[in-house]
Amino acid sequence: MPAVVQLESLSKLYGSFVALRKITASFEAGRCYLLLGENGAGKSTLLRVIAGLLKPSHGVIRVFGEAKPSHVRDRIGYMSHAPMLYDELSAAENLRYFAGLYRERTCLTPETALASVGLDPMLERTVGQYSQGMRQRASLARVLLPQPDLLLLDEPFSNMDAASARQMLDLLARQRAEGKTILLTTHQRELAEPLADVIVMLQAGGVESFTQVGLAAPEQAARL
Repeated sequence: MPAVVQLESLSKLYGSFVALRKITASFEAGRCYLLLGENGAGKSTLLRVIAGLLKPSHGVIRVFGEAKPSHVRDRIGYMSHAPMLYDELSAAENLRYFAGLYRERTCLTPETALASVGLDPMLERTVGQYSQGMRQRASLARVLLPQPDLLLLDEPFSNMDAASARQMLDLLARQRAEGKTILLTTHQRELAEPLADVIVMLQAGGVESFTQVGLAAPEQAARL
């Protein structure tokens, strides 16, 4: 099975600071990869490079076979720390706006996307009035709207209560079962580990280790 993401000696520098250090990895379809490490280990930077939001300083990246992730951006769903939503609009209004940006994809309806993350599609309250947990759910609904094949999720469980986090885990498990590839970072390892097929440990911008924890065959796990 071709890799969804391939990295070869990938590095990202900010002046003399090395954010990513010669990472070589391969990520397969239908697998969940849990990226762990201390603050500053390079987790968020790695997701941003794969999403096409940052250009690597050195090395090779291929996403769905393309050397420029921006060429396949419609197939990538990226969730950052910031919700990337308009505070003055309701969640449904936000999603209707974003759906109009995807001309090559068949999007979910805003109502379906919001219901899938446990939000009331008819809620007229603006996103600026949402709790942090509700904003996280609305942000995930935005990510799922174009039905991407690759999900890049940066701390998706932050500010969520236990029930909401479990609901998100169930939703992500269904996405993986449908063949989607998931790369996610979290400081809540015990929460996300049941979803993971492979745990990737990063330290000081480099890959320290990886551990297969799911049921994926060895040749389908990340090769680092």
